Amino acid sequence: MTYSVTLQPGLQHAVITLSGADHPGVSAAFFAVLSQHGVQLLDVEQAQFRGRLALAAFAGVTTSGVEALRHDLESAPELADQSVTIETDEASLAPQRRRSTHAVVVLGDPVTAEAVSEIGRTLADFGANIDRIRGISDYPVTGLELSITIPGSGDEVSHTVRQALAELTTALGVDIAIERAGLARRSKRLVCFDCDSTLITGEVIEMLAAHAGREAEVAEVTERAMRGELDFEESLRERVATLAGLDASVLDSVARDIELTPGARTTIRTLKQMGYRTAVVSGGFIQVLEPMAADLDLDYVRANTLEIVDGKLTGKVIGKVVDRKAKAEFLGEFAEDSGLRLSQTVAVGDGANDIDMLTAAGLGIAFNAKPALREVADTSVTHPFLDSVLYIMGVPRHEIDTLNEEHGIDGKVALD
Repeated sequence: MTYSVTLQPGLQHAVITLSGADHPGVSAAFFAVLSQHGVQLLDVEQAQFRGRLALAAFAGVTTSGVEALRHDLESAPELADQSVTIETDEASLAPQRRRSTHAVVVLGDPVTAEAVSEIGRTLADFGANIDRIRGISDYPVTGLELSITIPGSGDEVSHTVRQALAELTTALGVDIAIERAGLARRSKRLVCFDCDSTLITGEVIEMLAAHAGREAEVAEVTERAMRGELDFEESLRERVATLAGLDASVLDSVARDIELTPGARTTIRTLKQMGYRTAVVSGGFIQVLEPMAADLDLDYVRANTLEIVDGKLTGKVIGKVVDRKAKAEFLGEFAEDSGLRLSQTVAVGDGANDIDMLTAAGLGIAFNAKPALREVADTSVTHPFLDSVLYIMGVPRHEIDTLNEEHGIDGKVALD
């Protein structure tokens, strides 16, 4: 059997494991005993879970000293409550630590053992192995991250497995995201959000229409456009026409009434702290969104501009319409300005108008989205918390909470 690290003369391979209650001094005592026996360390992994410790070392040990090593580990006072195993059968030892090819994130309320079993069975159908599972969130949804290895290579493999996992989501009541592991996942540096029903809970055009008494009419057109049944620019101009004559002060009123999606402020704050650039690109209106973008300290904001003449809305937009194509173009503009490749971007949206943007991004996330967008997105989120985006990106809840605590925020009370 070939190993990547050469053993010192006179040693044989062994896997030495320790498990039991976790308390200070266990790891130090473990390695102290190993050092007394001249053990060569080749690989080590330690995990703590709910007060229980699991510690394993892939090592080189003397052939004649295995039993003495076992005795000293079991006799050490600090390790009295630990279980010890030493395995030396070369045929049963894996040659190297498995390099996971993909990360799968499972989000749900609840996540059941049945769901994980079905996901595991589906992965096994593709010859995929689950290398590691860790919890990444215990509220407001349960989140698990599975590090897996899928045989084969290329986007076709990822796409096929993604489709199979997507078919499980409705039956199991969980969201399942899959992404390539390694540098490709960790290289993301810019996240671009759609605004209406993504970064905020409502639709700005409908909020404006309510002031004109045309809310139901506009809502119906909006819904058809989001489903992809209408050309966006045509539908936008039709809806904006209903606002003709409104006093421009309405824009300030609507801006004050905007409600952020639960978790939005925490998501943006966390991303900024991690060094990400953040953006919002919207088919809504810049006069309403700029105050929100400034409050959140977003790096980029793009939206349509309503024409105002003599303090009144004319019912027209001026300049280039921010439609489906423009959203993707703006994402490229943000990436170029940030010195990034498109593969280093994440796009989050909910409607057909976001299809090109999510398709262009390195990771496209459909957030409580219409079917037209879910079909092309890399993954979908069906829970109403925007910080689910962070979990999909591999950011665990405890790291988010640490940042919240630094700002004096109890995240469990204020899911802002």
